[in-house]
Amino acid sequence: MLVAIIACEIGFWVVLAAGLLTRYVLRRPRLGGALLLGVPLVDAVLLVLTAVDLGSGAAPDATHGLAALYLGFSVAFGHDLVRWADVRVAHRFAGGPPPAPAPPSGTSARVRKEWRDYGLFLLGAAVAAGVLAGLAAVTGPGVDDSPLWGPLAPVGIVAVTWLLGWPVWETARALSRAGAGSTAVR
Repeated sequence: MLVAIIACEIGFWVVLAAGLLTRYVLRRPRLGGALLLGVPLVDAVLLVLTAVDLGSGAAPDATHGLAALYLGFSVAFGHDLVRWADVRVAHRFAGGPPPAPAPPSGTSARVRKEWRDYGLFLLGAAVAAGVLAGLAAVTGPGVDDSPLWGPLAPVGIVAVTWLLGWPVWETARALSRAGAGSTAVR
């Protein structure tokens, strides 16, 4: 199963690169767009492989859970990742505008960005949990599915770390910055 996860991760990047290079280097935007539609198909392949593996009697293990995490976070962040790469390849190969820099720290724009990204993280975790529940159902009655859930445990640690280290931190900086501006000596 680990080989399938690695192959799908490699496949994701290969399909993404093929789509973008076809779109901008070969100047075939329609074909490139069609290839980019294959990016989510890679996730579908992984989901099918994982479900078939479990449905055929494979003992649930952490790699099946890892596949669910990969799927969840690919669903949540995949569109943004494709857009991020598209802007950079368009700039490099097709004279597109340069990528916009991240908003400066301590600004309301940065606060919105950090909360949005954290929301995507939570969406990824929720999708992963839903996929895990579906995979647990595929294992059938009487099968110990607890190993499936193991990879989800560190997600809680990441969630708290991410929350405090980025959205809460940037919100505090922005509030501090706004408060400092209102108490300035006139």
